[in-house]
Amino acid sequence: MNALALTPEERQQIDQGPWFSRLSEPLRNDILQRAFVRRLADETMLSHRGEPAEEWSAVAKGAVRVSSVSLAGKQISLTYVEPGTWFGDIALFDGLPRTHDAYAHGETTLLCVRKADFRALLQAHSELYDALLRLNCRRLRLMFDMIEDLNTRPLAARLAKQVLLLARSYGVQEGDEIRIGLQLAQEDLAQLLGASRQRVNQELKAFEREGAVRVEPTRLVVLSRDKLLAAASR
Repeated sequence: MNALALTPEERQQIDQGPWFSRLSEPLRNDILQRAFVRRLADETMLSHRGEPAEEWSAVAKGAVRVSSVSLAGKQISLTYVEPGTWFGDIALFDGLPRTHDAYAHGETTLLCVRKADFRALLQAHSELYDALLRLNCRRLRLMFDMIEDLNTRPLAARLAKQVLLLARSYGVQEGDEIRIGLQLAQEDLAQLLGASRQRVNQELKAFEREGAVRVEPTRLVVLSRDKLLAAASR
Protein backbone atom coordinates (compact mmCIF):
# COMPACT_ATOMS: atom_id res chain seq x y z
CA MET A 1 0.00 0.00 0.00
CA ASN A 2 1.21 3.50 -0.76
CA ALA A 3 1.70 4.99 2.71
CA LEU A 4 0.64 8.39 1.33
CA ALA A 5 -2.70 7.03 0.13
CA LEU A 6 -4.26 7.51 3.57
CA THR A 7 -4.23 10.82 5.38
CA PRO A 8 -2.64 10.79 8.87
CA GLU A 9 -6.13 10.92 10.42
CA GLU A 10 -7.35 7.99 8.30
CA ARG A 11 -4.25 5.93 9.09
CA GLN A 12 -4.79 6.63 12.78
CA GLN A 13 -8.35 5.31 12.56
CA ILE A 14 -7.02 2.06 11.06
CA ASP A 15 -4.07 1.69 13.43
CA GLN A 16 -6.14 2.38 16.55
CA GLY A 17 -9.09 0.20 15.58
CA PRO A 18 -9.90 -2.10 18.52
CA TRP A 19 -9.46 -5.27 16.45
CA PHE A 20 -6.57 -4.31 14.16
CA SER A 21 -4.48 -2.78 16.96
CA ARG A 22 -4.36 -6.13 18.78
CA LEU A 23 -2.80 -8.01 15.85
CA SER A 24 0.91 -8.75 15.79
CA GLU A 25 3.10 -6.22 14.02
CA PRO A 26 4.08 -8.63 11.20
CA LEU A 27 0.42 -9.37 10.45
CA ARG A 28 -0.57 -5.69 10.55
CA ASN A 29 2.28 -4.82 8.18
CA ASP A 30 1.38 -7.62 5.77
CA ILE A 31 -2.27 -6.53 5.67
CA LEU A 32 -1.28 -2.93 4.96
CA GLN A 33 1.17 -3.96 2.24
CA ARG A 34 -1.56 -5.88 0.42
CA ALA A 35 -4.28 -3.26 0.89
CA PHE A 36 -5.41 -0.48 -1.42
CA VAL A 37 -7.46 2.64 -0.79
CA ARG A 38 -10.91 3.43 -2.16
CA ARG A 39 -12.44 6.89 -1.79
CA LEU A 40 -16.20 6.99 -2.23
CA ALA A 41 -18.77 9.74 -2.56
CA ASP A 42 -21.92 9.70 -0.45
CA GLU A 43 -24.39 6.96 -1.46
CA THR A 44 -21.88 5.08 -3.63
CA MET A 45 -22.80 1.39 -3.66
CA LEU A 46 -20.05 -0.92 -2.41
CA SER A 47 -21.81 -4.21 -2.91
CA HIS A 48 -25.23 -5.59 -3.73
CA ARG A 49 -27.09 -8.44 -2.07
CA GLY A 50 -26.46 -11.65 -4.01
CA GLU A 51 -23.14 -10.53 -5.49
CA PRO A 52 -20.01 -12.66 -4.99
CA ALA A 53 -17.62 -11.33 -2.37
CA GLU A 54 -14.39 -9.94 -3.79
CA GLU A 55 -12.94 -7.74 -1.04
CA TRP A 56 -12.31 -7.48 2.70
CA SER A 57 -12.48 -3.88 3.90
CA ALA A 58 -11.99 -1.47 6.77
CA VAL A 59 -13.50 1.98 7.20
CA ALA A 60 -10.83 4.69 7.52
CA LYS A 61 -13.20 7.66 7.24
CA GLY A 62 -16.95 8.13 7.09
CA ALA A 63 -19.25 5.12 7.42
CA VAL A 64 -20.76 2.25 5.49
CA ARG A 65 -24.53 1.79 5.67
CA VAL A 66 -25.60 -1.84 5.56
CA SER A 67 -29.17 -2.18 4.39
CA SER A 68 -31.83 -4.53 3.12
CA VAL A 69 -34.97 -4.14 1.02
CA SER A 70 -38.40 -4.63 2.57
CA LEU A 71 -41.20 -6.56 0.91
CA ALA A 72 -42.59 -3.18 -0.18
CA GLY A 73 -39.32 -2.38 -1.94
CA LYS A 74 -38.07 0.15 0.63
CA GLN A 75 -34.41 0.35 1.67
CA ILE A 76 -34.09 -0.38 5.40
CA SER A 77 -30.87 0.59 7.22
CA LEU A 78 -29.64 -2.18 9.51
CA THR A 79 -26.33 -0.83 10.82
CA TYR A 80 -23.53 1.63 10.14
CA VAL A 81 -19.95 0.38 9.99
CA GLU A 82 -17.78 2.90 11.82
CA PRO A 83 -14.15 3.98 11.30
CA GLY A 84 -11.59 1.42 12.42
CA THR A 85 -13.97 -1.50 11.78
CA TRP A 86 -13.20 -4.34 9.35
CA PHE A 87 -16.05 -6.08 7.51
CA GLY A 88 -16.83 -8.37 4.59
CA ASP A 89 -14.86 -11.41 5.74
CA ILE A 90 -17.79 -13.77 6.32
CA ALA A 91 -18.68 -14.15 2.64
CA LEU A 92 -14.99 -14.66 1.82
CA PHE A 93 -14.89 -17.53 4.31
CA ASP A 94 -18.02 -19.43 3.29
CA GLY A 95 -17.97 -18.55 -0.41
CA LEU A 96 -21.63 -17.53 -0.40
CA PRO A 97 -22.96 -14.26 -1.90
CA ARG A 98 -23.24 -11.02 0.01
CA THR A 99 -26.31 -11.01 2.27
CA HIS A 100 -27.02 -7.25 2.26
CA ASP A 101 -26.50 -4.05 0.30
CA ALA A 102 -23.72 -1.69 1.38
CA TYR A 103 -23.42 2.04 0.61
CA ALA A 104 -21.03 4.82 1.54
CA HIS A 105 -22.64 7.13 4.08
CA GLY A 106 -21.06 10.53 3.58
CA GLU A 107 -17.62 10.87 2.01
CA THR A 108 -16.00 7.56 2.89
CA THR A 109 -12.50 6.10 2.69
CA LEU A 110 -12.00 2.35 2.71
CA LEU A 111 -8.90 0.22 3.04
CA CYS A 112 -9.53 -2.91 0.94
CA VAL A 113 -7.88 -6.30 0.51
CA ARG A 114 -8.69 -8.38 -2.57
CA LYS A 115 -10.01 -11.91 -2.16
CA ALA A 116 -6.79 -13.55 -3.38
CA ASP A 117 -4.71 -11.48 -0.97
CA PHE A 118 -7.11 -12.27 1.88
CA ARG A 119 -6.57 -15.98 1.27
CA ALA A 120 -2.82 -15.45 1.05
CA LEU A 121 -2.89 -13.69 4.42
CA LEU A 122 -4.74 -16.63 5.95
CA GLN A 123 -2.15 -19.05 4.61
CA ALA A 124 0.78 -16.94 5.80
CA HIS A 125 -0.60 -16.01 9.25
CA SER A 126 -2.45 -18.63 11.29
CA GLU A 127 -2.97 -15.83 13.81
CA LEU A 128 -5.50 -14.26 11.44
CA TYR A 129 -7.88 -17.24 11.80
CA ASP A 130 -8.04 -16.81 15.58
CA ALA A 131 -8.34 -13.03 15.29
CA LEU A 132 -11.25 -13.26 12.84
CA LEU A 133 -12.92 -15.90 15.00
CA ARG A 134 -12.78 -13.50 17.96
CA LEU A 135 -14.09 -10.70 15.75
CA ASN A 136 -17.08 -12.75 14.63
CA CYS A 137 -17.78 -13.93 18.18
CA ARG A 138 -18.00 -10.27 19.17
CA ARG A 139 -20.40 -9.63 16.29
CA LEU A 140 -22.60 -12.50 17.47
CA ARG A 141 -22.65 -11.17 21.02
CA LEU A 142 -23.66 -7.72 19.78
CA MET A 143 -26.36 -9.25 17.60
CA PHE A 144 -27.81 -11.22 20.53
CA ASP A 145 -27.70 -8.08 22.69
CA MET A 146 -29.64 -6.20 20.01
CA ILE A 147 -32.24 -8.97 19.79
CA GLU A 148 -32.60 -9.02 23.56
CA ASP A 149 -32.99 -5.23 23.71
CA LEU A 150 -35.57 -5.29 20.92
CA ASN A 151 -37.68 -7.85 22.77
CA THR A 152 -37.26 -6.75 26.38
CA ARG A 153 -36.50 -3.04 26.59
CA PRO A 154 -38.72 -0.01 25.91
CA LEU A 155 -37.98 2.21 22.95
CA ALA A 156 -36.71 5.08 25.11
CA ALA A 157 -34.02 2.86 26.65
CA ARG A 158 -32.98 1.48 23.25
CA LEU A 159 -32.86 4.96 21.74
CA ALA A 160 -30.74 6.32 24.59
CA LYS A 161 -28.34 3.41 24.21
CA GLN A 162 -28.11 3.96 20.45
CA VAL A 163 -27.39 7.67 20.87
CA LEU A 164 -24.64 6.88 23.38
CA LEU A 165 -23.09 4.40 20.93
CA LEU A 166 -23.20 6.98 18.15
CA ALA A 167 -21.61 9.56 20.45
CA ARG A 168 -18.80 7.14 21.30
CA SER A 169 -18.10 6.32 17.65
CA TYR A 170 -18.74 9.68 15.98
CA GLY A 171 -18.82 12.21 18.79
CA VAL A 172 -16.91 15.48 18.61
CA GLN A 173 -16.44 17.20 21.96
CA GLU A 174 -17.47 20.86 21.89
CA GLY A 175 -17.13 22.22 25.39
CA ASP A 176 -19.63 20.32 27.55
CA GLU A 177 -21.51 19.05 24.49
CA ILE A 178 -20.85 16.11 22.19
CA ARG A 179 -21.89 16.64 18.58
CA ILE A 180 -22.50 13.39 16.70
CA GLY A 181 -20.66 13.76 13.40
CA LEU A 182 -22.64 11.08 11.56
CA GLN A 183 -25.59 12.61 9.71
CA LEU A 184 -28.70 10.61 10.54
CA ALA A 185 -32.29 11.57 9.89
CA GLN A 186 -34.88 10.44 12.40
CA GLU A 187 -36.07 7.88 9.84
CA ASP A 188 -32.55 6.37 9.87
CA LEU A 189 -32.61 6.12 13.66
CA ALA A 190 -36.07 4.58 13.53
CA GLN A 191 -34.88 1.89 11.12
CA LEU A 192 -31.93 1.02 13.36
CA LEU A 193 -34.30 0.59 16.29
CA GLY A 194 -37.12 -1.20 14.51
CA ALA A 195 -39.58 1.58 15.35
CA SER A 196 -41.59 4.22 13.53
CA ARG A 197 -40.18 7.69 12.88
CA GLN A 198 -43.08 9.22 14.81
CA ARG A 199 -42.29 7.24 17.98
CA VAL A 200 -38.58 8.04 17.75
CA ASN A 201 -39.46 11.72 17.31
CA GLN A 202 -41.61 11.61 20.46
CA GLU A 203 -38.82 10.04 22.51
CA LEU A 204 -36.22 12.51 21.21
CA LYS A 205 -38.50 15.41 22.19
CA ALA A 206 -38.77 13.89 25.67
CA PHE A 207 -34.95 13.68 25.85
CA GLU A 208 -34.80 17.35 24.80
CA ARG A 209 -37.21 18.37 27.57
CA GLU A 210 -35.04 16.50 30.06
CA GLY A 211 -31.92 18.30 28.82
CA ALA A 212 -30.25 15.10 27.57
CA VAL A 213 -29.94 16.00 23.87
CA ARG A 214 -30.54 18.75 21.36
CA VAL A 215 -32.12 17.72 18.08
CA GLU A 216 -30.89 19.43 14.91
CA PRO A 217 -32.16 18.72 11.36
CA THR A 218 -29.64 15.94 10.57
CA ARG A 219 -27.57 15.87 13.75
CA LEU A 220 -27.91 15.02 17.41
CA VAL A 221 -26.00 16.85 20.13
CA VAL A 222 -25.54 15.10 23.46
CA LEU A 223 -25.97 17.55 26.33
CA SER A 224 -25.82 15.06 29.21
CA ARG A 225 -24.35 11.56 29.01
CA ASP A 226 -25.52 10.90 32.57
CA LYS A 227 -29.15 11.55 31.66
CA LEU A 228 -28.86 9.30 28.62
CA LEU A 229 -27.25 6.58 30.72
CA ALA A 230 -30.14 6.86 33.18
CA ALA A 231 -32.66 6.57 30.33
CA ALA A 232 -30.80 3.57 28.85
CA SER A 233 -31.02 1.71 32.17
CA ARG A 234 -34.76 2.17 32.69
